[in-house]
Amino acid sequence: MKIPAAYTDGYAKGRQTDPERSANYLAHTTMGDPLADEMIAELEPLGPDESAMLIELGMHDREGDALRDAPASVREFFARCAEPPDWLDLPSFLPGCRMFHRNTRLVLAGMVGGVLVEGFSTNIAKSFFLTGRLRDQGVRRLKQNNRHMLEIFMPGGMEAHADGWTHSVRVRLVHAKIRQLLGRSEEWDAEELGTPISSANLGFAIAAFSARLLKHLKSLGATFSEEERRSFMAVWRYSGYLMGIPETILYRDEEDALELFRIGRICEPPPSMESVVLSSSLINSAPLFAGLDDRDERQKLAGYIGQISRALIGDDLADELMYPEAPTRGILWKFRTLNRIERMMEKLRPNPSRQMANLTTILDVSMFDKQGISYRLPDHVYAERSSQW
Repeated sequence: MKIPAAYTDGYAKGRQTDPERSANYLAHTTMGDPLADEMIAELEPLGPDESAMLIELGMHDREGDALRDAPASVREFFARCAEPPDWLDLPSFLPGCRMFHRNTRLVLAGMVGGVLVEGFSTNIAKSFFLTGRLRDQGVRRLKQNNRHMLEIFMPGGMEAHADGWTHSVRVRLVHAKIRQLLGRSEEWDAEELGTPISSANLGFAIAAFSARLLKHLKSLGATFSEEERRSFMAVWRYSGYLMGIPETILYRDEEDALELFRIGRICEPPPSMESVVLSSSLINSAPLFAGLDDRDERQKLAGYIGQISRALIGDDLADELMYPEAPTRGILWKFRTLNRIERMMEKLRPNPSRQMANLTTILDVSMFDKQGISYRLPDHVYAERSSQW
């Protein structure tokens, strides 16, 4: 097995903990997405407009004949996407959808303060940093992320060609295009870092979005049943499958996801300066979602979010990411208490506007372009020089 230089030390530690999982993780650091990567390569000579048109046709081709004149790789890609895995059970997604919408504001807090920061502690941060997507169009990028999450947790959203399904497949194609652009860039060192946006990084990320997010939700005071817990994991698993994560590194259940996350953290190199910069950008961009214009108010809220984040991810990782020193004792207890009081008030004095607060919150921080979802792909490795997508 060829080991990227950045992973040498981590792999040695991982082998002492779990040799089989560590070897599997390292094998995926040099693996992309052959099906999507081939399609992106074949679309390139057609230009951005015709490529976007073919992708849109494939996304909504319920009858299976709209792409009969398309390149073979395009037909193969969408045919494979439309084939459900044998473990798929769409009706079982409903409890997870209910849980998501009941706890939406906590989901967003767990994402920004916990899961995304933990994701940026891996080498995937280098891909984001080099493209400049989070720096140049950070709010739009995060709103697109929220839109994807909203759509996969809408009832029926993961049926073939529905919005959750199309958003998941779109993410897969965006990753393939960025992988192509970074692979050609002189700034990406494959010998050192492995494949850009590798299957290992994506397998780690989907484990964080699901199992780690459940842990953070509990810490923030969310409530859910065991059925809702399993359902939430199942929704993310299918979304990961549609995003092109091979089943060889796609978690099976919550326990498997937590182990994948644990071993991934061991095998990954320590957080880089890119991880530090992106984590800081993420925390400091959160007040923009709240619509705060006053600089002092933004700084105050960012400081509070940073404290919550430190409490969620732990002092060790927070220190590696150069978080400001801040006390965290009791902060999650206070957060949970306020959330519990709010739920009690809702039961005692039901308020329709308060009942809509969760849905309104996720809608406000999600990306909805007037022209509808774009199937255009980035056309330059640097976000500031790429057409909008």
